[in-house]
Order: sequence, then structure tokens, then C-alpha cells
Amino acid sequence: MTLSRRTILQGAGALSLLAGRWGAPAMAQTASAAPAGDISPILFVHGNGDHAALWVTTIWRMESNGVPRDRLFAINFTDPLACTDDKVEQANRSSTEDARRELSEAIAQLKQRTGAARIALVGNSRGGNAIRNYVKNGGGGDVSHAVLCGTPNHGVYAWDEGLGNEFNGRGPFLRGLNDGDSEVTVGTAFLTLRSDGLDKYAQADGRFVGKPGMPTNITAEGPALKGATNLVIGAVDHRETAFHPRAFREIYKFIAGREPSRIAIVPETTVKLSGLVTGMPGGVPTNRPVSGASVDVYRVSPESGERIGERIHGSQTGADGRWGPAQVDPSWPLEIVLTSPGWMTTHFYRSPFPRSSDIVHLRPTRPLALADAPGSGAVVLMSRPRGYFGLPRDVVLLDGKEPTDVKPGVPTDALTTLQLPATEIGRPVVAIFNQERIVARAWPQSENRIAVAELTY
Repeated sequence: MTLSRRTILQGAGALSLLAGRWGAPAMAQTASAAPAGDISPILFVHGNGDHAALWVTTIWRMESNGVPRDRLFAINFTDPLACTDDKVEQANRSSTEDARRELSEAIAQLKQRTGAARIALVGNSRGGNAIRNYVKNGGGGDVSHAVLCGTPNHGVYAWDEGLGNEFNGRGPFLRGLNDGDSEVTVGTAFLTLRSDGLDKYAQADGRFVGKPGMPTNITAEGPALKGATNLVIGAVDHRETAFHPRAFREIYKFIAGREPSRIAIVPETTVKLSGLVTGMPGGVPTNRPVSGASVDVYRVSPESGERIGERIHGSQTGADGRWGPAQVDPSWPLEIVLTSPGWMTTHFYRSPFPRSSDIVHLRPTRPLALADAPGSGAVVLMSRPRGYFGLPRDVVLLDGKEPTDVKPGVPTDALTTLQLPATEIGRPVVAIFNQERIVARAWPQSENRIAVAELTY
């Protein structure tokens, strides 16, 4: 059965879910349903260059379905970006063995904390590589379920050059994981979630890996695994295979053995926020804590982005890099100001936080080069950490216009930039992505400040 993209876009409620080419093992679909409190503890594993905060909406949805907060955990890999060659050490990057070791430590901690004999693992993109590596190499007894969301299980490409790269399907790492008649480990239930053609890392043409016109030898079915339950969840992009509501439905159903009672996030009466401040040494994103950074939180107007009242919270990070907790109302849009040594002061404008979270992690925006904003008085970014901007799939508007730096077709861009003259410093800038709307303010670039309208959904 095949659905046209037009049919898929008619609405999530009408979306049919397709099994992959290898079908679904019965054990994965016949697991008995358990009360929410009896679901296996879940460890969420982020992707390449990312951090735990990307899982916040998934965790909120789990909590909204009755899963206790203390049975949900998201790992922060110390150095989340993969080495160019898996066997060659690079500063502030990690090998597959580094990721496997850190994941092993996190699994042991979660088991000890909860007393559970086995836990469920949910990984996005590269996070799925670490999960498979752990399970295949002796860790299967610890893992009841493994959910791989957009993981390039057969590579982003399969070439004879660059065989040491973790994402090369012909390299020793992925060949080792995929060896044998089954590509999963017996005893652990595996689910893969993939896009219906819009995952930029599962494309037949090499244009998204810098080699346009060169066959990658990978197709949209690349994330599927022999022996797993393989589902196609529609016209989602690479990140949305993990963070879209459709993905949540399948993650929850697979682990709990039943449909979720709700997809919407249930707000709490009082919300407490905290997180980690990290950095980008040499332009490389890491999850190493930054000390001496200050974090200030303000309530802002949903219409103008102007601050309402006094500062809600102010803190300075110590050696552990932690900030918070800030107590806020679930209806308040927020401005979170990060001042980190050696970086631009970043004004993050965020939609209201409906629930508490201790993984509101912050990284400063990289310094702007002159070429980025020649002659600009102010720069405002719109960022979407849990997905990409898809045109014409999505409504994407920044300051009342569709951005020209977002490429149409397969979604590849998660950031768009607006430059304003000095005469427009201080005015509101509206950022819209589908139904999410954020109003930021333009801050003077001359003061080494930048504004980011950071989308939650």
C-alpha cells in the first residue's frame, strides 16, 4: 500500500501507518499492556551534536499519560558530535565506543535508581547507533525495548571511500551491526520509525552530504531493520521521526503495549525549570558544563515580547554548569538571557512551558562573522531544534515573510536569520511555525547581543 504525499498531508488523524519491507515480528505487536506506572523505565538517547533537551516534549507527553517522572531519563553525551573517522581521536568529538561506554553507564544508573531489571531505550538518529552497539555487544539483557527514530541503520551513504566514518554503510561499524540474517538482537523488541521520503539522511542522491548527483546507495528504507517492527510515519523530517506527535504515539504504544490516552501535553499548575549551560569550543557543540555563565529569566508579553515586571530568576553556573530552578506559570512566554564567557549574549524567546523540566539546556549562539550580518543593527534567529522547516509542507514566517534562506523540498534547515538595520533595534519580531507563535525583540548587535526565537514544537 502506498499513500501519496497529498493524502498524508490531509491530516494526522487520517494517517495510515505502514509496515516496512521486512514486516513486523509478532512479539513486538502482542506485548501485553501495562499500567503507566509499570512501564519499563525509559532512557532517551539524543543524536549527533544534540543534547537531552530535545526530548522535553516527549517526556511531557509521557508524564501526561501517567508515566512517573522518576522513570524517565535523557542522557547527555559529553561530546555528542561523531568523529570523522571512528578510529581517529578528535578533540571534543566522540567515537562509537565512547558513546557505547557512556550509554552503558547511564543504563546502569537508571536501573539502580528504579530497581528495574530491564529498561527501554529510545534513540534519535546517531543515538540509535549507540543503542544497537550496546544491545548487540552484550547489553541485550538490560534492554526490553529499543526504539530507533530516523537512525541511519544502513548508513547515510554506502561508499568505498571514508570507510572509517560511523555513518558509512560499507564501513566496519555498520557492517558489524547488520551482519547476519537478522539485524536485531534476539530478546530485545526493536521498533524503527522512518519518514516517507523526507528524511534528509535517507536519500538516494548525495546532495545532502555534499555530493549532488552521486548515488548514496541508500533509500528512504535505510532506517528499517530485518527482524524489527518497521513503521513509516508519514511526511515527517529527520528529527520529527523522534519528536513529532505521530512518533510519540508509536513510541508509547510499542513500550506500553497500548495506545496513549492523550497526545496533548497536560499543563501543571506550577512549573519549575532548570538545566545545563554548555559550550561550543572551536565551534564544536559539546555537553561539557560551563561555569561562570549567568542565566536570567523574564516573563514577556505574548504580543510584543516586552518584559513584564521584574526578573523572575537569576543565577550563575558553578562547576557543574547547572542553572535554576526558575518557578514560572505555565501560561507565560519567557525570555531566557544567557551570558556565557567569550560568547554573544543570547536572548532566547520561548513559548510557555506547560510542565516542569530539569533539561532546559542552553548553548550560546556562535559569534556572528561579518559575512553573516554585514552592516546589521540587529540579528534575530528562528530556531527549530526538534525538526526542520519544510516548504511548502509548513507555514514558516519570520517578521511577516517566508524566509528566503530555507530551501524548499526535503526539509534540511532548522535555522533562519533575519537582519535588521540599526533604526529597527528594539522592535518586536514575530516568528511563526504552523501553530506556534513567538514574539522576540531585536537587540543591538553592537552590544554583542543576539535574539533567538526558539520553537518548542
